[in-house]
Amino acid sequence: MCGIAAVVNFNGSGDSLRAQMLAMLKAISHRGPDASDYHLQEGVCLGHNRLSIIDLSSSGNQPMHFNELTMVFNGEVYNYLEIRADLEKLGHVFQSQSDSEVILHAYAQWGAQCANRFMGMWALVIWDHRSREAFLSRDRFGIKPLYYTLQSETLCVASEIKALKKVPGFDAELNMEQVMRGLQMGWTGYESETYYSRVAALPAACHATFSRGKLRVVPYWKLQQNEQVPVHYTERRERFRALFLDSVKLHMRSDVEVGSCLSGGLDSSAIVSAIGHERLHKQIKTFSIFYTGSGAVDERPWISHVLGAYPMIRPFMHEPADTDLAEAFAASQFHLDAPLPGSSPVSQYFVMKLAASEGIRVVLDGQGSDEYLGGYRHSFYRLIGGYFARMKPLRALSEWRSCGAYSGSGASAQFNMLMKSVLAALSSESSLYRAEYHHYHPLLAEDRNVPFAWKDEPATRLNAFLYQLLFRTSLPTLLQFEDRNSMAWSIESRVPFLDHRLVEFAYNCPDEDKIKEGVTKRILRDGLAGILPDEIRNRRDKKGFVTPGETRWLRGSLRGIVAADQVAQLHGLRPKRVNALLEAFRKGDNRHAVLVWRISALNEWLKQHTA
Repeated sequence: MCGIAAVVNFNGSGDSLRAQMLAMLKAISHRGPDASDYHLQEGVCLGHNRLSIIDLSSSGNQPMHFNELTMVFNGEVYNYLEIRADLEKLGHVFQSQSDSEVILHAYAQWGAQCANRFMGMWALVIWDHRSREAFLSRDRFGIKPLYYTLQSETLCVASEIKALKKVPGFDAELNMEQVMRGLQMGWTGYESETYYSRVAALPAACHATFSRGKLRVVPYWKLQQNEQVPVHYTERRERFRALFLDSVKLHMRSDVEVGSCLSGGLDSSAIVSAIGHERLHKQIKTFSIFYTGSGAVDERPWISHVLGAYPMIRPFMHEPADTDLAEAFAASQFHLDAPLPGSSPVSQYFVMKLAASEGIRVVLDGQGSDEYLGGYRHSFYRLIGGYFARMKPLRALSEWRSCGAYSGSGASAQFNMLMKSVLAALSSESSLYRAEYHHYHPLLAEDRNVPFAWKDEPATRLNAFLYQLLFRTSLPTLLQFEDRNSMAWSIESRVPFLDHRLVEFAYNCPDEDKIKEGVTKRILRDGLAGILPDEIRNRRDKKGFVTPGETRWLRGSLRGIVAADQVAQLHGLRPKRVNALLEAFRKGDNRHAVLVWRISALNEWLKQHTA
């Protein structure tokens, strides 16, 4: 895991490019404390901060050169040993044991098509000295970040926006459409858009080429509902199990100690249990945050089931003190390069801090499972609505009753679920999101236009919803938290659930493999029978990344951030509505505590965003 930067500016002097690169690398030094270097030639400078994970020797340092290519790379390609063996058969000779060198040779051999062979997470820039062309690539799900600015035929690329701010003449103009998406929906970005109008993210599963002042972005992979899967559920369940265990095994490849986050929920418990069951490590350190007191949920009783099943786990647990919250909030928001849309990233920041205190440089985490296995309650509406849309009313009503009973819903909640399911049957996924934008929170924008739109996927109602979670709404924001909070402590965070083989297989399984009779993530629960403790496997509650919540913190240690002096000055917002929400909260109204958090976080971020 590393931090990368690149500048292509044929009008700049060597001295100016060098100074610019040094400033950019310093801004993201936390991403790679083990080595830092750059390659400078006429009009081009590539820089790299290294966090040593595979091949700890200097042979793995970057920028890396091969033939007429120079590369800076961030991430891990877990099947690099298999790709290396294929390349050696083709005559390639390697000077190191690193995955980075394998990637560079793979590009030399197969060009852009090499990415189709990779299983992993990556963001990279390769400069071709012969064609004088830059090649950029990002992994299939956007696990690793890659941002760029393009002005006057000058391309600047970096792992984090804070590095791009060091570019002379950086334009800090706000993207007000993203501001509204953040406030209303809680997203930290949208497709290629960021909070800055002049800063873009290379979209997931895309390559880009930069030549003669022009940048061309092209997709190289797309998740589709077209793969053949076994007819019988027992076979699909066993196939899912095998793919998951293989993914965890590959994600354990490392030349440094690997730890894991452990929340007590289904996903992180599944990963740790797989490690224990497959005996992939003699001992593994796990890291958990808990809270006690009013409004808190303590997950330690659930964690204890995993610890009891696998004595090789060495657990580390920590309860953050209220006195630490203000510092953690500010640090997490600084590293995110965006306003914090909720309180959970602060807890994640504490988890990574705990792991770092024990000398861990690699952790596994459970992001991604909910987004393609139907882990969220909103998935119920699409599942039931899908049966209505396919003219299966009896199946729809049966699932409606089961989902309500499984989640413990009362009569009012049951009726609400039915109405939302009918709406899901009659509406496109994009129209459902537009309705949510207008009605989930009090609308703060003067303009009622919805700042997002997309073409719905040709899939079942449930899969159409899951696709958006994966690529536009939920997961991109969660992955930004994952990357920034881990890299703030120079830790590489790996997400085994986002092995593309696993996602492709599950996405093509029938809807009932994801949710049946109210049981979410069914194929995961059934597939890990005998591995995951039954107490966890049969959990009905969905907790996410638990914190005491926005209300308790904003009324406690973070009450000093509840303000909107900067937000109220933004053109396009309703200042009276903004201030009224905050005033109501101060008087004890908690109904819109999440929105009050987002306003306050945006307000704090606006004080620093030009810095």
